Amino acid sequence: MSMTFEQDETVAASETLPLVVGIGGTIGGVSSTERALRIALDAVEKQGYRTQMFGGADMARLPLYDPKATTRTADEQAFVEAVRGASAVIIASPGYHGSISGVVKNALDLLEETARDERPYLADMPVGLIATAYGWQATGSTIAALRSIVHALRGWPTPFAAAINTQVTKFDDEGGANDPAVIEQLRLVGHQVARFAPLSEPAN
Repeated sequence: MSMTFEQDETVAASETLPLVVGIGGTIGGVSSTERALRIALDAVEKQGYRTQMFGGADMARLPLYDPKATTRTADEQAFVEAVRGASAVIIASPGYHGSISGVVKNALDLLEETARDERPYLADMPVGLIATAYGWQATGSTIAALRSIVHALRGWPTPFAAAINTQVTKFDDEGGANDPAVIEQLRLVGHQVARFAPLSEPAN
């Protein structure tokens, strides 16, 4: 199927828009964390930007990061290239034993592949943060862990981070939740990332 000149221009224009990459979820089906991340990314899209999401199923396909490996799988390469092409990132993690989950940490460890890039890691990128946990204590410690990791990766955590207690907040399959205030918090994460995304230059 061929495209008209107008369609070509539309596609080209869309590809120049800032890309925001979402990273988060759990293994074993769509989780509250993944649903929360999707709400934040939807808010980004409504600002006119592109998004790409790596949920639990995507991260489950990433091998345990081996810094000495001489080759990378197609899934690993796709993840790294997406972050290289991003102007901003949103990271969402469940709170496991007071910190971030192993699959989210493994995905972030893979960004070591960008260490020698002109823009390494998450340097100069706005990074939105979301933590979900069954109780308030783990949400706070998980957000703190995410902030420390983003700082280590040279990124800029946005001022607001969403901490969600899934003991009281329930998400549905339609992209909503039983607490409108939580939805607004997640949208705020997306809005703050979108606000600063144009200031960050992608690595490729």
